[in-house]
Amino acid sequence: MSATATLTVTADARRELREFWFYFSENRGAVAGFAVVLAVVLTAVFADFIAPHSPVEQFRDHLLQPPAWQDGGSWTFPLGTDAVGRDMLSRLIHGSQYSLLIGCIVVVLSLTFGVLLGLVAGFSGRAVETVIMRVMDVILSFPSLLLALVLVAILGPSLGNAMIAVAVVILPHFVRLTRASVLAERSREYVTASRVAGAGTPRLMFSTVLPNCMAPLIVQATLSFSTAILDAAALGFLGMGAQPPTPEWGTLLADSRDLILRAWWVVTFPGLMILVTVLSINLMGDGLRDALDPRLKRS
Repeated sequence: MSATATLTVTADARRELREFWFYFSENRGAVAGFAVVLAVVLTAVFADFIAPHSPVEQFRDHLLQPPAWQDGGSWTFPLGTDAVGRDMLSRLIHGSQYSLLIGCIVVVLSLTFGVLLGLVAGFSGRAVETVIMRVMDVILSFPSLLLALVLVAILGPSLGNAMIAVAVVILPHFVRLTRASVLAERSREYVTASRVAGAGTPRLMFSTVLPNCMAPLIVQATLSFSTAILDAAALGFLGMGAQPPTPEWGTLLADSRDLILRAWWVVTFPGLMILVTVLSINLMGDGLRDALDPRLKRS
């Protein structure tokens, strides 16, 4: 590629990035959500440096110590301690690592297999398409949390199995979305031209059609990220996800459900972290939809 062509590609990329940010930044909620998500990501990355204590270290002389601003509190433990004397702030900070890891792995698994199955359903014959879509309909017919519980009960309670279960629950949304996008793109002229030029089915699927289906998939992946965090937290709360002493936010709630009346902070702060993170991701997803969907852009 010549230097002129490289500069042209770079200029086009910058223009598209500026256009994307223009439409994304018009949604103030999306910008606020992006800022919160970025803060959570940075907290997870630098958790070992930010957390004042180890998430599993027990301070037996400070059991259920209240937050620093309440009587009996101390700035040594700004958000208080739990029933065995572990620092709540440190456990919340390290818990962000697990929640983000859950979201990333679940979305990658669901997106990868969902795109593959959706492409196969969109390009294959009627029989194969029918089998794939009916299986997805069966999965969707179950309540998501109930299906996840059944899968974890079969596989065994653990964080890894919980992520697999949540990925299976989310999978049909990517399959259906990919198939719908493929069916809409297959009849377009550029696909016909590629087929006439001799492009095989794999090339049509992955090089020609898939790049033009990515915008709705990116939005769906963002929203599924928050769903994965919620479902994994629910499984952890029910004792079917991450197991103690893992400081996953849902597990923190499960450990403290008997202390709601005696120590409000051990329940409130993990719940707030789940609420704020999921809400921020959803707001950011709305902004991505506005920025990536050409039908929502003004001329």
